[in-house]
Amino acid sequence: MTTSFNPLDEISQELKLSLAQVQTTVSLLDEGATVPFIARYRKDRTGALDEVQIRQIEERLKYWRELEERRQAILKSIEEQGKLTPELAKTLAAVRNKTELEDLYLPFKPRRRTRAQKAREAGLEPLALIMRLQRERLAPSEKARAFLSEQITDPEMALLGARDILAEEISEDARLREQARENLRNFGVITSRLARGQKEDSPEAAKYRDYFDFKEPVKKIPSHRYLALRRGEGEKVLSLKIELEAERLLERLRRQLQIQPNAWGDQVRLALDDAWERLLLPSLESEILSELKLQADQTAIEIFAANLRDLLMSAPFGTRPVLGLDPGLRTGIKCVALSPTGQYLEDTVIYLVQNENRAKEAFFKLFNKYQPAAIALGDGTGSRETEKAVRAWLKEAGQKPVFVRISESGASIYSASEIARQEFPDLDLTVRGAISIGRRLQDPLAELVKVEPRSLGVGQYQHDVNQTALAAKLDQIVESCVNQVGVELNSASAPLLERVSGLGPKLAKEIVAHRDQKGAFASRQELRKVKGLGAKTYEQAAGFLRIREAQNPLDNTGVHPEHYAVVERMARDLGVAVAELPKRPELLPQLSLKNYQAGDVGEHTLKDILLELQKPGRDPREQFEAPVFREDVQELEDVKPEMLFEGRVTNITAFGAFVDIGVHQDGLVHVSQLSHRFVRDPQEVVKVGQTLRVQVLDVDYKRRRIQLTAKL
Repeated sequence: MTTSFNPLDEISQELKLSLAQVQTTVSLLDEGATVPFIARYRKDRTGALDEVQIRQIEERLKYWRELEERRQAILKSIEEQGKLTPELAKTLAAVRNKTELEDLYLPFKPRRRTRAQKAREAGLEPLALIMRLQRERLAPSEKARAFLSEQITDPEMALLGARDILAEEISEDARLREQARENLRNFGVITSRLARGQKEDSPEAAKYRDYFDFKEPVKKIPSHRYLALRRGEGEKVLSLKIELEAERLLERLRRQLQIQPNAWGDQVRLALDDAWERLLLPSLESEILSELKLQADQTAIEIFAANLRDLLMSAPFGTRPVLGLDPGLRTGIKCVALSPTGQYLEDTVIYLVQNENRAKEAFFKLFNKYQPAAIALGDGTGSRETEKAVRAWLKEAGQKPVFVRISESGASIYSASEIARQEFPDLDLTVRGAISIGRRLQDPLAELVKVEPRSLGVGQYQHDVNQTALAAKLDQIVESCVNQVGVELNSASAPLLERVSGLGPKLAKEIVAHRDQKGAFASRQELRKVKGLGAKTYEQAAGFLRIREAQNPLDNTGVHPEHYAVVERMARDLGVAVAELPKRPELLPQLSLKNYQAGDVGEHTLKDILLELQKPGRDPREQFEAPVFREDVQELEDVKPEMLFEGRVTNITAFGAFVDIGVHQDGLVHVSQLSHRFVRDPQEVVKVGQTLRVQVLDVDYKRRRIQLTAKL
């Protein structure tokens, strides 16, 4: 049996897209096209859908296909039980969501022996039917005598068994379940209390003090608060429940069950109360808590994903020499000189605590030799003391390189990884860490792709959310950013190449191996010689790969090789060589795009081609701008209310943004302090890496907390 509707129609209506757009996108996805490829090179077929819209189609398609697979499994199960009626089959075919499907399947679901099943086995089903109909003239206790047996020894036992059957039927009625579910969603209240056996003053419980006697409506609780409650429950500090003033709901259900004002009606009333307390409420409470967890996970994952995108798309310092510093007081400060392209040149270790003069001498030996345009300082232990000393040395020497503090999140994981060992087999872990810090300044994207995204420190409750869903979303973001920027084929690392549309880890390694054995790629066309790289992969990947010194200048642009013939026609029509086009953008307005439209090459594709010719190999990332920290305030103790700072946004959560103001303790700009207008989502107004002017509202020196405002 098939559904009584078209899922693609449903997706079209849900996402407010035309059916043709959805059908085309689904067809491309099913053919193996990647989301970045469809968004960039199939605009004329999809009506210029962007990556977000294509991902939405992909996700909804997955949902509908899973729903259909489950529908077929349920139909088969009910049919094998001999209970599939034409009416039930028709009802199942019309179902549009997983919850409704499971509700309809509940009465037929194989399960362990319940109280109701035991009562049926004892022959009490006819009594349950009499009870439900409420028409019997004999009193319940009298009628029940007809059902006594060796198992059922008195009338009350028979009535209890009949009520068990009726309670189960009520709890499995799809219509009644949905009403009860909606009631819990709309009127339920989440309560949190200190778990049994926990002490209020225990260290584990202290951080959850605000939730020892907590209540909030189900429909209003924000994601971050619910995840905090779940974490407290997981640590066995808190106990969570959903409470509901159920009388209004039960009265509605009594009316629907048409409970009569007689003794049999009293039995049905008892069965309904039992169904609610014993079966419906626990089942639906668990369901609603799971729903809330899913919603909270989605919100937290979206926040993490947006933060990760901003971090990966941070402005690169560019191809200029850099000195990377990994601070350490006891073990010494690891200093590494990097070439403009991030190549390791030399390293040294300076010991600030033991002998500052000797440390200064060692620092300037490296600094003067390589003349770095910037210093990248890791923000780990010892960074405060390192920064203070190095800034003083530079000031004394009249040197003014750009000085940037870099997040070390994930650097230690990278330095001990197989990737780092392959890159620098002869270097110590700590030196690899300093290299990573310096490279993060030069090109954040190229370096951060080597680290598992969850280790980058820009999430909210990242360890509490569904890890599979989180990993999948973050992978999408990394893939999106890498393909948006493009990758230099002859210098990219394997971890960067594997994120290119259509490639993956195996082909990325093959490309690097081919490059090592045969030398640099002279053209995109040479990619076809890489072992295992076929026509489909070439189609998906080629446009996102750049070759700086290519024989064909188009190989260093975002123009796809399948469109080179169009550009060649344009050049002929303008009377110049293809190589001249990027150098003479003033000629391009002379072209009439209509003359080049044919097949899959439409207006959107042609406009993209012109953009690439105007700015070949353009980088969508912003220009680098280092925040200018106050030199008179370097410690938390120096910070006072009403002080003004220029800082850098380091993390965004649902409740606000954390800002580095140069005192080694990020301050919080609460969502209510981000703008003079109402802000629902902090990411509407700020992003990770952004420079932000803020003022201090309050400082808690004991708890090391700084409250800031951006409402200047």
